[in-house]
Amino acid sequence: MTKQIGYIRVSSVEQNTARQLIDIKLDKTFVDKCSGKDTNRPALKQLIEYAREGDVIHCHDISRMARNTEDLLRLVRLFTEQGISLKFYKEHLDFAGINNPTQELMLTLLGAIYQFERSMILERQREGIAIAKANGKYKGKGINKELHERIRLMYSEGLNKMQIAKALGCARATVYKALAGNQEVNCS
Repeated sequence: MTKQIGYIRVSSVEQNTARQLIDIKLDKTFVDKCSGKDTNRPALKQLIEYAREGDVIHCHDISRMARNTEDLLRLVRLFTEQGISLKFYKEHLDFAGINNPTQELMLTLLGAIYQFERSMILERQREGIAIAKANGKYKGKGINKELHERIRLMYSEGLNKMQIAKALGCARATVYKALAGNQEVNCS
């Protein structure tokens, strides 16, 4: 039986997923709330394992599936070679395993555009940070006071630094900084 599967990706936890596949009847939806810089995403991995021949994967736009051309082409081939169709709504592209040179050209071009867009965003971000640092305004990530308090409490209860880092899921450097009173935090 053909399943209609949705794949949604937003770049951060705060972003809303509702707009991406509105009004599309789906049997199952996979949602990632992380960067699309690579394919190491939990929901994408689950989607790859879940989808079967005859299924249709619905995705709002190409950039939600992948942010670089190589990953995009690899994913589309991975699915279509298994008989799984893909629909990208924003670009009006459907891939059903039929080798269509025009569609492949469009996919490659759009993938390259999204990859270029990501590179430009990162370049602007680096430039902005450099300017802010030069003006003494860049402070890096803010302190997570609650985390620092938990680290200090656990340390006072006799746990060593490695045990604290493991229990809280953060780097040992974060534990050392918290215990030294440093304001930088490497995990949220």
